[in-house]
Amino acid sequence: DAGSSVEEMEFNWDEYLEDTGATAAPHGSFKHVDTSLQNGFAPGMKLEVAVKSDQNTYWVATIITTCGQLLLLRYDGYGEDRKADFWCDILTADLHPIGWCQQNKKVLKVPEGIKDKIPDQEEFLQRVLKGACSAPANLLEGLHRGKNPLDLIAPGSRLELQNIQDSLEAWIVNVVENVGGRLKLRYEGLEDLDKFDQWLFYLDPFLHQVGWAAQHGYSLQPPLAIRSLRSEADWQEILKKVKEEEEESSVPTDLFKDKPVIGVHSFSEGMKLEAVDPMAPFVISPATVLKVYNDKYFLIEMDDLRPERAAGRRYVCHLNSTGIFPVQWSLKNGLHLSPPPGYPGQDFDWADYLKQCGAEAAPQSCFPLLTSDHGFKENMKLEAVNPADPEEVCIATVTKLKDSYLWLQLEGSKKPVPECIVSVESMNIFPVGWCETNGYQLRPPRKAIVNKQKKIAVVQPEKQILSSRTVHDGLKNQELNSSDSVVINGKYCCPKIYFNHRCFSGPYLNKGRIAELPQSVGPGNCVLVLKEVLTLLINAAYKPSRVLRELQLDEEAAWHGHGETLKAKYKGKSYRATVEVVRTADRVADFCRKTCIKLECCPNLFGPQMVLDKCSENCSVLTKTKYTHYYGKRKNKRIGRPPGGHSNMEVAMKKPNKRRKRRKHFFVHKKKRSSTSVDNTPAGSPQGSGAEDEDDQDESELSHSLAQDRDKRKRKLRTFSFSDDENKPPSPKDIKMEVAEKLQLDSNPLEWSVADVVRFLKSTDCAPLARIFLDQEIDGQALLLLTLPTVQECMDLKLGPAIKLCHHIERVKLAFYQQFAN
Repeated sequence: DAGSSVEEMEFNWDEYLEDTGATAAPHGSFKHVDTSLQNGFAPGMKLEVAVKSDQNTYWVATIITTCGQLLLLRYDGYGEDRKADFWCDILTADLHPIGWCQQNKKVLKVPEGIKDKIPDQEEFLQRVLKGACSAPANLLEGLHRGKNPLDLIAPGSRLELQNIQDSLEAWIVNVVENVGGRLKLRYEGLEDLDKFDQWLFYLDPFLHQVGWAAQHGYSLQPPLAIRSLRSEADWQEILKKVKEEEEESSVPTDLFKDKPVIGVHSFSEGMKLEAVDPMAPFVISPATVLKVYNDKYFLIEMDDLRPERAAGRRYVCHLNSTGIFPVQWSLKNGLHLSPPPGYPGQDFDWADYLKQCGAEAAPQSCFPLLTSDHGFKENMKLEAVNPADPEEVCIATVTKLKDSYLWLQLEGSKKPVPECIVSVESMNIFPVGWCETNGYQLRPPRKAIVNKQKKIAVVQPEKQILSSRTVHDGLKNQELNSSDSVVINGKYCCPKIYFNHRCFSGPYLNKGRIAELPQSVGPGNCVLVLKEVLTLLINAAYKPSRVLRELQLDEEAAWHGHGETLKAKYKGKSYRATVEVVRTADRVADFCRKTCIKLECCPNLFGPQMVLDKCSENCSVLTKTKYTHYYGKRKNKRIGRPPGGHSNMEVAMKKPNKRRKRRKHFFVHKKKRSSTSVDNTPAGSPQGSGAEDEDDQDESELSHSLAQDRDKRKRKLRTFSFSDDENKPPSPKDIKMEVAEKLQLDSNPLEWSVADVVRFLKSTDCAPLARIFLDQEIDGQALLLLTLPTVQECMDLKLGPAIKLCHHIERVKLAFYQQFAN
């Protein structure tokens, strides 16, 4: 109850991940959670919306993105212009499906802002509405308006549940509790008897709306386990009562439209296979197809050879059931197969066993293909249901992966349990923060980092309101203020963030690593989703510490969001910095765009809008130099080097082969560069010793290599040894420079690394400028593209030094054309 309180330790996921050195499993790997957050609306759907300036007229708008009961809309006619986008609350805004105005004699009129772009209104509407998908009418009108479909499964709702021991039977269950789509179910007729309660996710293949059994020819009978608790007459009376109250307790049928479709299997009775017992998913053991009901369902029995046993553990399966494998699957994957109870000896052999049983192995074609493309990795953390006590959701660690299966070690369970074997598609695993988001108690680890004890109020999710201050009924089509913390069922809801791999990745981010990122992250808690997005970007950088420095919160700037600590690792060092992220959905799109511009990549590289065919910024036709000129930091005019400025970044030095209990942090500050001061150091390079530690380390490594090269040059006249610091090729590349002006190259400049380019410049009278090339990561290919205007503009060089530098660049180009161009 709202007035009650409990004394408990508050678990902090961020501190726990920091302490264990682990990472959270990506949100995108939990497809059932992603589906549960959908509200029935989808980007691209069209609807008719009242025009802000004239509430008596309407115009067609397109859904850009969704977030709970909020829609981001854009009036048709604005094209790719995002400036006129606005958020609407489905509950209060004047929204209608396509065709509503015509049916209700309302006026469709072009808004003033785009009147000049649409000379013929009728022709325009005919064109944009051809083949368009209208927003569903039932989600915009009536009792279901503005409700997340998941919220329609309220306590007291009725469903039908297939019997796990006999799939040809089903019985009615009551929803006792709905936790983010995970339902606590009680068989109809048991009233307050909770002994037989079950927890299932609403998308479970065995869970259906009332009436499903009759429609598909299944009998409606209470399971054997509870049948003796009442007389047959009582059960019939209960069934009659359910049918009378069906309309008021039913759940909409379209709620189950996203359930996996069950295919046709090809198993036969007597076939042997390997299986995980869903009631105790700790080992893989031999099993038998005991019975085939129809082309959809069959019964599996775990083998038990003990003479005194009555029957082994049985459960119903279908084609897509998880935890069933072909014979020899364990052996092929280096896993232990537990012999059936009563089997003589420990060395189980499938060939002997099949011969002994007179049975055949189920062929490979009976089983669905397994995939390893799921995003999970060893040591990742998540939240998982304890199979021994389904009331518990525990912290879990991925200890092993094989194909589509995870081995999870649960932490903090009341009674210790062995490692659990679960499918990556299991609906009993959830992303980090899921319990907190849905107001459910997560079992913390026994030795977790926790904040001090405090009393907290226990509030059921369904009792929480839409926002931190009530959104008044007059909101209509007005934009939500940035101060409104949008909360839906206790969630700070963030729309799905897409990584648009076709877009320009800029100088900081590695295009190859960007291509490996998931297509999207979220939806979910704004802070958690954006933190995951930024972490992925940092890890996809050429130098993660530099991207972290660009993203860090400027202590002198106004703070409008939420400070989160992010980490980066580079060359054996760990860096941490405070980064500002937004808390509310209405600010997510702007946050993503500004962050993209900060990183000098395409403003559409990531954000709540998916780039389908062509980016609106037309970034694919721009070269790196041109793009940086348009979207980069013109004030600094640098290609790849982050500008100077105050840093709140911490760097932690790692000591090899020694585990430390406490990190030593070194606070690194960069000196501010004045645009008006005279720079006596090489143009465009950091002044004095204010550069970041990592760059000093790069320079010291490079200096050491160059010192060795100078020793060689004493023995070999004008011979320079080149080696890439970072890639460390096995043998050096040499170039020979004659005393005359003409340059003779022994290696193709197109293959030069950044270190090669720096080393070449160090051998010329432009040696002081080598630092700029190192900072901006200019390799051989980039070197050959440099021209006098580019050098002056992007390196802040005066005409004299720029001409001198270009003279050497031209000598390399000439040698390249003469020696390698053919």
